[in-house]
Amino acid sequence: MDMNEYQHKARATARYPNIGHNPIYPTLGLTGEAGEVADKVKKVLRDREGNFDNEARDAIKLELGDVLWYISQLSSELNFDLDDIAISNLEKLRSRSLRGKISGDGDNR
Repeated sequence: MDMNEYQHKARATARYPNIGHNPIYPTLGLTGEAGEVADKVKKVLRDREGNFDNEARDAIKLELGDVLWYISQLSSELNFDLDDIAISNLEKLRSRSLRGKISGDGDNR
């Protein structure tokens, strides 16, 4: 499945206020789900001595799916295709790599 196909199928499951004109809802959902990913990783460090066993990995995978869903919804709200976002991101990273600018900070390096 390509990214745009996922985005289209995920959009069919969206149920939130003012769909099509509401980037705030998926933004808040995205930050919440990203926090859940971080919490699962934190608990692996705390409770499993850093061992990402199958149970921990499966739990994180489910949360990453939720992150992807919210990224997809936010992208749809802003009229972006996930394929275009992915391509742009890879182009940005390739450019930084070629210029030796992967490390450091700032968006426009």
